[in-house]
Amino acid sequence: MDAPAAIAHARRHSRYLARLLDARPALEDALGSTLQAQISAALLGEWLTQTPFGHGDEAALKSALRRLRARTMAHLIVRDLAGLADLDEVTEGMTLLAEQTVRVAVDQARAALVERFGEPRGEADHAVQPFICIGMGKLGGRELNVSSDVDFIFVYPESGETDGETPTGPGKRIDNFDFFTRLGRKVIELLADVTADGFVFRVDMRLRPNGDSGPLACSFDMLENYFVTQGREWERYAWIKARALTGGVNDELESLRKPFVFRKYLDFGAINAMRDLHAQIRREVARRDMADNIKLGPGGIREIEFIAQVFQLIRGGRESALQIRPTQKVLDRLAMRGVLGEDAVEQLQSAYVFLRRLEHRLQYVEDAQTHKLPASAEDQALVASAMGFGDYAALLDELDHHRGHVSRHFDAVFGAQESSTPTPRAVWQDIGQDSAPCDDCHSALDGMGFDDTEQLARRLSAFKSGSRYRQLPDSSRTRVDALVPKLLEACRDTPQPTATALRGLDLLETISRRAAYLALLAEFPQALSQVARLIGASSWAANYLVRHPILLDELLDARLLTAEPDWPAFEQALRQQLDELGDDTERQMDTMRDAHHAQVFRLLARDLAGELSVERLSDHLSALADAMLRITLDMCWRKLTRRHCDTPRFAVIAYGKLGGKELGYASDLDVIFLFDDPHESAPETYARLAQRMLTWLSSHTSAGILFETDTRLRPNGESGLLVSSIEAFRDYQQKSAWVWEHQALTRARFCAGDAAVGEQFEAIRRDLLTQPRDVAALRREVLDMRQKMMDGHANKSELFDIKHDAGGLIDLEFAVQYMVLAHSGAHPELTGNLGNIALLRIASEVGLLPALDAVAAGNAYRRLRHLQHGLRLNDAPKARVPKDEVVAERTAIRAIWSRLFDDASNSDAVERL
Repeated sequence: MDAPAAIAHARRHSRYLARLLDARPALEDALGSTLQAQISAALLGEWLTQTPFGHGDEAALKSALRRLRARTMAHLIVRDLAGLADLDEVTEGMTLLAEQTVRVAVDQARAALVERFGEPRGEADHAVQPFICIGMGKLGGRELNVSSDVDFIFVYPESGETDGETPTGPGKRIDNFDFFTRLGRKVIELLADVTADGFVFRVDMRLRPNGDSGPLACSFDMLENYFVTQGREWERYAWIKARALTGGVNDELESLRKPFVFRKYLDFGAINAMRDLHAQIRREVARRDMADNIKLGPGGIREIEFIAQVFQLIRGGRESALQIRPTQKVLDRLAMRGVLGEDAVEQLQSAYVFLRRLEHRLQYVEDAQTHKLPASAEDQALVASAMGFGDYAALLDELDHHRGHVSRHFDAVFGAQESSTPTPRAVWQDIGQDSAPCDDCHSALDGMGFDDTEQLARRLSAFKSGSRYRQLPDSSRTRVDALVPKLLEACRDTPQPTATALRGLDLLETISRRAAYLALLAEFPQALSQVARLIGASSWAANYLVRHPILLDELLDARLLTAEPDWPAFEQALRQQLDELGDDTERQMDTMRDAHHAQVFRLLARDLAGELSVERLSDHLSALADAMLRITLDMCWRKLTRRHCDTPRFAVIAYGKLGGKELGYASDLDVIFLFDDPHESAPETYARLAQRMLTWLSSHTSAGILFETDTRLRPNGESGLLVSSIEAFRDYQQKSAWVWEHQALTRARFCAGDAAVGEQFEAIRRDLLTQPRDVAALRREVLDMRQKMMDGHANKSELFDIKHDAGGLIDLEFAVQYMVLAHSGAHPELTGNLGNIALLRIASEVGLLPALDAVAAGNAYRRLRHLQHGLRLNDAPKARVPKDEVVAERTAIRAIWSRLFDDASNSDAVERL
């Protein structure tokens, strides 16, 4: 085929070429004179000189580079379609064009900057620093297709600054980072700007460290640090073909690239990474209906590249012969080493050539970066003819033949561990950064064992589309992307997978900006599994972790979560730690909170593991609260600026749950403050001490809160003084206290401060509880108070309220309190603050209750507390259960109630209850 015929043939198959030659008739004549020549660097250099440009003439430079591209494209299109050029010539010709234009652009842009700022020099030896433009992807592998963009990364060896030596004298100095960033921007502009002459190459910089959010140019040190600390598996894949196009310091750059890409061991983990990357691409292809994409679709070019490159990643560190870039040469070497069979490689090579030739013909039509088969009949016929087929159907038959081979060989390499069952990682990868979950997520989550898949899919989508996730640094987002699938996997094994996953996502979102916590969960899988077990067992535990993520550190040592607490040792160690902080009140408050939260978390872990009864748990929580109150008192006393004595004669008295040692995880502290000090300043001093203690305990700091406190049980309640002298307390209790205040005394105890004051309180308490009483009047008052409580907590539901309903916890507590007040005079052993179950036993021993009734009521009380505790662990708004679940418990407690209160004079009141 002579030149005119070849050009005419190419015109028919490339509308781009036809428009180009119509616009530049001289180009058609030039084509005829050089058509028999292959593209070479020398030929490109000759063509470039035919469009002269002067130094500093940017417009002329842009025109020259674009005209060179047009000349090269026309030459390659005609030679390829005429059968004069094979695939290697076309891809090599485009690669040479990219290299030539990049070098010219870099030289011209650099010269302009040097004229203003001087040469950039290194910090070490002040040597002139080169600008290294790294070609990635097909450009790096010398496989560039005709309408491809170019992937660049810009680097330079050393930090430093320019020397300021310009042709016109001393100039402004700028640092090397600034210099090379400016240079990079100018190179991109010279190549990618669209002018009247078109463009040279579209430039893609997204493969640089940290992608679009990263610096445009980076030093070798920055690049090495990124590889070590943040480099991801897919980036190893991207850097296989990386090649320096400018700069001339290849050895140093290669010393950074090769250890990152090629591991010294046989890296079979690369299979999983490549499988995941390809699976993500395939799902994206399916979602966008891209089955007719010959690059990304099934059996396409990308699958052939993946087959070659996965073995480079696996074996390249130990077999340097595989550390090459071109795909076809890699396949040949895999065959030579027996990694792939010769037949397989022959089929892959044949498919690769066919697909790449088809790729070029698709792009020749309009000079468009497309890999999609044409939709119109006209273009289908055009492409089929360009490929040498009589019709489009014949082309598709051949295409399907090759794609079938590629898919089969791809599955042989990557498919061994694939499953049709969707994986958590696949689901997370499929979630887009928009507010709507993907259509396939529901069925995928259902297949993984999750129940409320719609809610979970919405939460996953909200997570990924949320500003917190989208604003994460790349390194943190990468960790989150790895953790979410692992979290879903861990949640599948819990009793309530969806609820656990929702709680886990809340936690992960909370800590997503804390790189240390992400790293902890990523590096210690046992910690993530423990998190799933904890939050799966309790929504309260999940919320506690969300509020205090520092507790994740506790998960690293399993012994801490199983050891029996040593409270004296804990208190001593915490006091020493606080002393080392000197007068830093803020840090001391935070340290106490962190220590308290850690101990609560350890107890919580044992509780959820079934290692603690509710009673034992309450004992521990109460002992912990006592320790914190003792320390708080001492810390606050030391910080009082005006004190009339060195040691406070002051005590903290616990009431309610703390007083009865029935403290729960979220219980308030009911306390009052007493003193026994005749000094005239004592009331003021101890009032300031008490107020400071309350502030210390309940203030919200960066570490949270210690306890909410309630002091309304003090003499005269909220209208009374915050602190009372022992004598004032005795006088109030003997003369003014209501019966319910004496009921409260049955559960009160000294817990912190001066033990002598505590002993005086206990003596007053014992005297008050053992004093003679009008039993009938006491019974009426207790019944009236119980009725008021029931009226205030009316239960209109069909469920049984464990605490407030008849036959519940309060009934039993009131019954015990009534016995203590009514019978302690005759039986002083009932005054002991021993807990309701122990007091029931004592009551039976002294003949107040039948032994069997006392045991049954004690067991009922224990069971109801256990049920209440379980409901609170999962944030139930009210502690209510179906009535038929607690028939025996209600019956046992009502039996005690009836025995104590059911007589003729009180039959109406009892009936109401």
